[in-house]
Amino acid sequence: MSRVANMETLAPCEKGRAPEASGLDSFGDNGDSAFFDAVLYPNRSLPNAGYIAVMSIVIGANILFGTYFYALGAWPVIGFCGLDVFAVWLAFKLSYWQGRLRERVRVTQDDMLVARVLPSGHETRWRLQPFWTRVSIDRPVKHESQVRVTSKGGVLILGAFLSPDERARFAESLSDALNRTRIG
Repeated sequence: MSRVANMETLAPCEKGRAPEASGLDSFGDNGDSAFFDAVLYPNRSLPNAGYIAVMSIVIGANILFGTYFYALGAWPVIGFCGLDVFAVWLAFKLSYWQGRLRERVRVTQDDMLVARVLPSGHETRWRLQPFWTRVSIDRPVKHESQVRVTSKGGVLILGAFLSPDERARFAESLSDALNRTRIG
């Protein structure tokens, strides 16, 4: 199957601000046993201790070079060293902010519930019927492959921030859960 489009066309059933910190805590927890329940989030491989170490090295190197250039009489370089530290800090800040994105997918006998909470706290929810819902992903799975959930002509893209292997496993697990709801 070739990649047709990366556009979502499935209309959400709810939009707004996430009621809780994550926005996903109470979604779909009405006592039904779930065939599938997953919370997806982007991987951030640098823990807080690593961030502190990297920023310490950047700040230390800029202080060292700034002092050296100041001693040579090139004092305007100090401002550029400060700008360099700010740029690295801003890049990390934006990366960690984007890491707050969450998607929850829950499949019960009667519903497939999808909630997406953006880093800004805005939440979008979809409620699909498992019988009419299909999951597809390009084979072989490549970097640009997408997990497409299709229901009644609409398309929803899930887990776009996952690695290709994670997307393939997620698509297979979700498809299996939807098949189990059809069997009963």
